[in-house]
Amino acid sequence: MRKLKLYLDTSVINFLFADDVPEFKKITEEFFEIVKIGKGFEVYISDVVINEITKTNDIIKRNNLLSIIQDYHLIRLPNDKDVEISKLAEIYINNGIIPRGKIEDALHIAYAVVFEMDVLLSWNFKHLANIKKEKDVLLTNMKNGYNYPIRIVTPMEVYYEESNDS
Repeated sequence: MRKLKLYLDTSVINFLFADDVPEFKKITEEFFEIVKIGKGFEVYISDVVINEITKTNDIIKRNNLLSIIQDYHLIRLPNDKDVEISKLAEIYINNGIIPRGKIEDALHIAYAVVFEMDVLLSWNFKHLANIKKEKDVLLTNMKNGYNYPIRIVTPMEVYYEESNDS
């Protein structure tokens, strides 16, 4: 059976250090434990994640966030499809799915769609991980020739599914 391809947005890595929301931090830590043993997933990020992390003002936190990428062997997607990804992100914005000021969120979706990820994982409930956004993304994708089905969910859904399979 093939491994699920998961794309992580920056919020998932950030929540490893989210002391202000201990329940989400714990789920994120448990999710990364599954990632560490390589069970059932290939886990990807993009240059958008790297760019968002490098904007972190706290140098220690920035270095901790960057170390997660290496420590958990997160696979960096190539940037050879940047033009296609940018165009698709702009479609999400022009269709009102993602606000213009949240271009990174649109780019996360576009990366996940163009590279045919099974799941985009995010703790961003407002702009990404919610039923309406997922539906709007899927409809927009179909209208634009992207027919690979993608789910946009939180690490909680993937973690609990995987832990129940054990």
